Amino acid sequence: MHPRYRPLPYVGRLDLRVPGAIELVVIHCTELPGLAEARSYGERVLYPDSGTGASGHYYVDRDGQVECWVEPLRVAHHTRGHNSRSIGIELVNLGRYPDWHHSGHQRMTEPYPDAQIEALLELLAALRHAFDRLGRIAGHERLDTTEIEASDDPTRRVRRKLDPGPMFPWAEVLARSGLFLEA
Repeated sequence: MHPRYRPLPYVGRLDLRVPGAIELVVIHCTELPGLAEARSYGERVLYPDSGTGASGHYYVDRDGQVECWVEPLRVAHHTRGHNSRSIGIELVNLGRYPDWHHSGHQRMTEPYPDAQIEALLELLAALRHAFDRLGRIAGHERLDTTEIEASDDPTRRVRRKLDPGPMFPWAEVLARSGLFLEA
């Protein structure tokens, strides 16, 4: 597995870490139409103090193409409270796009193509080989359960994060990756 390396402009400003710090993979979905839109979002500086933004380490497109935007020994901002010990993998998928927080648009219905899941499994195998302590996996929605006001009705609450969502094949990924679900 040799992902295409396309570092984000601010990658050198992200904190370094030792390989032994990495023990968890967090699976995300982009909730955007494609890889180009995800790249545009990833390049945005959202944290002015550090000059960095929010991004996963790896991106897996629907056709199985894999890109690395942040090398794993840098701390990417992808999951509140878990960044220092995890690798973030983003799967291109519409999710709830374009109305992420609209109370009537909280279903995620795009399936994950076989090519994308196969590429993800190859990437997970390569990461397990590279990082001895890597043994756990979680979906973003499992680690960030924050609720926010719905965009259409401030009296209603919706989950901030639902990815990778109900279409993600957890049983297959757990069975084939050798990783354990984060408690």
